[in-house]
Amino acid sequence: MTKVTSLPADDNGCGWFHLSPARQARPAHAGKKDAPWVVVGAGFTGLAVARQLAVHFPNDEIVLIEAQEVGFGTSGRNAGFAIDLPHDIGAEDYIGDLATANISLKLNLTGQNILRALVEKYQIDCQFRASGKYQAAVENRGIAVLDAYRRGLDKLGQPYDVIEQADIPAHVGTHFYRKALFTPGTVLIQPAALVKGLADHLPPNVTLYENTPITEVVYGDKVVLHHAAGQITARKLVLANNAFGMRFGFLQGTMLPIFTYGSLTRPLTAEEQAQLGGKDFWGLIPADPFGTTLRRTHDNRLLVRNSFSFNPDGRSRQKYLDRFVKRHRASFERRFPMLPDVSFDYTWGGSLALSRNHQGFFGQLAPNVYGALCCNGLGVTRGTVTGTLLADWLAGQRNELIDFLLESPGPNKNPPQPFLSIGVNANLMMGQYRAGREG
Repeated sequence: MTKVTSLPADDNGCGWFHLSPARQARPAHAGKKDAPWVVVGAGFTGLAVARQLAVHFPNDEIVLIEAQEVGFGTSGRNAGFAIDLPHDIGAEDYIGDLATANISLKLNLTGQNILRALVEKYQIDCQFRASGKYQAAVENRGIAVLDAYRRGLDKLGQPYDVIEQADIPAHVGTHFYRKALFTPGTVLIQPAALVKGLADHLPPNVTLYENTPITEVVYGDKVVLHHAAGQITARKLVLANNAFGMRFGFLQGTMLPIFTYGSLTRPLTAEEQAQLGGKDFWGLIPADPFGTTLRRTHDNRLLVRNSFSFNPDGRSRQKYLDRFVKRHRASFERRFPMLPDVSFDYTWGGSLALSRNHQGFFGQLAPNVYGALCCNGLGVTRGTVTGTLLADWLAGQRNELIDFLLESPGPNKNPPQPFLSIGVNANLMMGQYRAGREG
């Protein structure tokens, strides 16, 4: 028996969740149940796995288990960028090997297209807009990153526009940045609204249980998952719970639960919108990965997202929220001095499952146990496509994308504790310090 020693515990401050359309959470599981397929984790990956399994096996019941409420966890806490382009931070031009970059592009575009089709089919109200994204810099280091990425995009044959300092305010209002790169392929979303909508339009042979954290697992010819009110027996188990997959006994010591933090303002008044200027809906990421991400939302709020913490158990910590909201305030005031009276309505944290070699896992973990884990910060698109393709593979399909994922070496092993925490925390601290005014 494997005891699940840490369960998801996110804070209650996520603006995306509270501002998204209300839904009735599905009941938690109680008693005993047997099912051909059980999927753990109802984020973008798990929803995609369950949906596609239901298509391939219409006579099977697919059980989908979520420890919290759908939309409350990681998938509803990101900045809402469904990114199309590869971004290999280990490569000089951020593209790296051209063949790998083209496959990554194809994976991301496939994920986007899957989501677009579902949003259109079910009319999910999640502000799904093909708005593109800005990548902006103020420090010399950041501008060098933009120049390198531009060379990489040329190599990949992808379009972009260079926006010089004088023209940036017409796009995003702020005069803060010296240069920006606009790429048109990113889709912006309200992430909690999207994941809630996906959960409410699952095929009829998918049974979703929310607020059902698994506490123990017995592996064998069948897999028995225990929770506080009963147990679920699976002929085949699929893990789609990212870093919490380690708590189920797999890929231990490979994934890093890194939390990042966001704050969302109150809606801007008409006068404040005029003072800000720029477009009415946009997203901006920093040239420096430790810098600040910004969004202007459909309801005229501004999102500020920066700062990182390493929470090895994958659970939220109030002390980081208290600390980083002050950093959000300082970042906001540097960028938007014309809006001195705009307060934050929400502040929250959300985890990323990262690996040191930027690889995820896709395939079989053990007899009757499979997984699509570790999206490395691309959960919206990469989670959707890997979840879909994992179900395709389990149904006997093979194609270029599935073969590419199966051939991945997977996330590599981390150093043991306490060296891991010392090293990760030192890197996070140094990265945020070096980001300078990009933060």
